[in-house]
Amino acid sequence: MGTREDVLWKIEHWLRDRQGRRVFWLSGLPGTGKTTIAQTFAETSFAGGKLGASFFCSRDFEDRSDLRAILPTLAFQLAYRYPRFRKELLRVLRTSPDVGRESLCSQMEKVIVGPLKASHISTLIIIDALDECKDEEPASAMLSILSRYVDQIPAVKFFITGRPEARIRSGFRLPTLLPLTGVLELHDVERSLVDSDIKLFFQTQFAGLVKSRSDCDPTEDWPSLPDIEILCKKAGGLFIYASTVVKFVAYRHHQPKHRLTLITSPPQDSSYEGKLGIDLLYTQVLEQAFHDVDRDDHELYSHFKSVVGAVLLVFRPLSVGALSDLLGNCGTPPRVPNILHALHSLLLVPDNREGPVRIFHKSFPDFLTDPERCKDPKFFINPAISHRDILLSCLDVMKRKLKKNICDLDDHVVLSGVSDLPDRGGVYIGDALAYACRFWANHLIETPSDGSGAQDVLKAIEDFFENRLLFWIEVLGLIENLNAGIYALNNVQRWYGMVSRI
Repeated sequence: MGTREDVLWKIEHWLRDRQGRRVFWLSGLPGTGKTTIAQTFAETSFAGGKLGASFFCSRDFEDRSDLRAILPTLAFQLAYRYPRFRKELLRVLRTSPDVGRESLCSQMEKVIVGPLKASHISTLIIIDALDECKDEEPASAMLSILSRYVDQIPAVKFFITGRPEARIRSGFRLPTLLPLTGVLELHDVERSLVDSDIKLFFQTQFAGLVKSRSDCDPTEDWPSLPDIEILCKKAGGLFIYASTVVKFVAYRHHQPKHRLTLITSPPQDSSYEGKLGIDLLYTQVLEQAFHDVDRDDHELYSHFKSVVGAVLLVFRPLSVGALSDLLGNCGTPPRVPNILHALHSLLLVPDNREGPVRIFHKSFPDFLTDPERCKDPKFFINPAISHRDILLSCLDVMKRKLKKNICDLDDHVVLSGVSDLPDRGGVYIGDALAYACRFWANHLIETPSDGSGAQDVLKAIEDFFENRLLFWIEVLGLIENLNAGIYALNNVQRWYGMVSRI
């Protein structure tokens, strides 16, 4: 349909470049359109006579989620495509008729590498959604094997798609595979290009809907351009969102115009779209990310709620290091890096500890914080509880770190005259304390003023005002945010007012 042209051009350029890297990883978060791109690339490569074999993995089908099915399938397709390969493969099968039951390493050597080396074939092999295959290895078993043999078949290129899950990332980082791999992350593609593709998708799909439905007026300008713009904005770069909206609007038992109004009219959330597909996607990815964790591991799931709740609800994105510092207020601090390590497919987690952890699409927090949508209590995030926990973490960080003259400045110094003040703030204050001082009262106003947790909050706030008020104001001045103190005191007054009415 003309969408994803820029991405497809880059992939085609990689394929034509004889001196380029022999492996290409198309990485992307759920719903960014990896499989659609892989299918389009497979079709054009096949039409151009360049595609040798492909395997599209899917956790929904047993034979397409079994790692042991990939190599025999690829070998069969290569044999069908190339007579020379077929001749070499038949020799292997005569001596090893049960090779399909052998280890992946043996399969790779006998039915793929051996015949390719002997036949001197130059070709392309596509493996889509590798993350959807069952795999218990810490680094992808398929990528580990590929890293061992890829140097032996230099005329073969491998195009692989997959979410940036831990074992996939680890596989592509193997020393022998890393220098041979080019990477394109779909969630990093320029947003204007993605929005243009999604807009074209909406226009094409709705035009087809108008032609096929008797309850649509072909002379009417529907959907309007403003409606399309709203949908593109809500899609936020997520192709599965766009696809889900089209399915929702096109549902045959309802009038399309009314269904579209449900999506575009305020209040705008993702509940309608979620029930049709996005919620199932998020559920599957979460279950896969923690599939090897015991359901009774209450400590880990408690850490999940602490870490993910903070990522979703903080008023300014924080780095892995700042989150670790902020949430380290209990006997067993949440394992922030470990939890985020499992969630690279759902959150934008930088490779370093300094970059902020971000949400890719609003539908994910919408899903996790709605008990009607996130039906697994292990993953459900209760905003009221999470805001209270973040508040207590903020108060604890201030309790641990606030002190007089925190930046070790000379007496009577004028702040405007301190040339290295930002550097001093980074060293002595840090992101976690700066966040706590700036936003603790914002979390307070989102915290219930009743219930058992309210007493813990009252006690912590009273301790704060009795012992650290002046130190807090000092830090607000150092980070040039004194106005935040005024708003914070107003929020405290409002919250206490709600407590007094109970």
